[in-house]
Amino acid sequence: MTRSFLRFWLVTVAAVAGIAITASLGRWQLSRASQKEALQAAIDTQRKAPALSARDLEPRADLVPLLHRPVVLRGTWIAQHTVFLDNRQMYGRPGFYVLTPLLLEGADRAVVVQRGWVPRNFVDRTQLPEIATPQGLVEITGRIANAPPHLLELGGSDAKGTEGKGASRIRQNLDLAAFRSETGLALADGSVLQTGAGSEGLLRDWPEVGTGVEKHYGYAFQWFGLCALIAFLYVWFQFIAPRRRQRPTT
Repeated sequence: MTRSFLRFWLVTVAAVAGIAITASLGRWQLSRASQKEALQAAIDTQRKAPALSARDLEPRADLVPLLHRPVVLRGTWIAQHTVFLDNRQMYGRPGFYVLTPLLLEGADRAVVVQRGWVPRNFVDRTQLPEIATPQGLVEITGRIANAPPHLLELGGSDAKGTEGKGASRIRQNLDLAAFRSETGLALADGSVLQTGAGSEGLLRDWPEVGTGVEKHYGYAFQWFGLCALIAFLYVWFQFIAPRRRQRPTT
């Protein structure tokens, strides 16, 4: 077996393996894109559904099955349990997400409402911004959401004031189970993201919910492109280039 013959088959095996792997990864990314499109369609369907009321939410301990559904709620703010989640951004500026429990009208259950965003005081980082919290019965519009995403914390939760009795109103994260124990409120799992024009000193330009399907199409294009490049280079260097070198010169 000559060296050139052995090299030809080694290159062929490597090329076939590379083509198979990259084509498989490209198909997998297309499959992920299809799944994300189905998820986005489900989200869009939820957001177009009729708005829920406090009566719809009152018997529910878990709001997660209703994610993205619009709501119109009447209730009373429990202002003493307002918390400020630190290091949250809007318009590229750091500040606080302001969260306040809302006791639903005619019910014993409350929901945590993500009311909006405010900038923080960088001169005195312990100073809380002034937030107007109306007393009495209020009506808000919004949509069902998960609790705010957790950010990385350094050190224990007690040191950061995220849990426990007497915890700071400025927190890095909010754990609903711990907050339920801290406040003694019958809080539903999940939250409500208040929407509409900014008010009460708060901004509500929340990021749009998206599944990132474009990312998977981009990755698929890259994998299929690499697959085509491997195939082209294999054919060129294994067949076309040798024949060009063997052509007689005139």
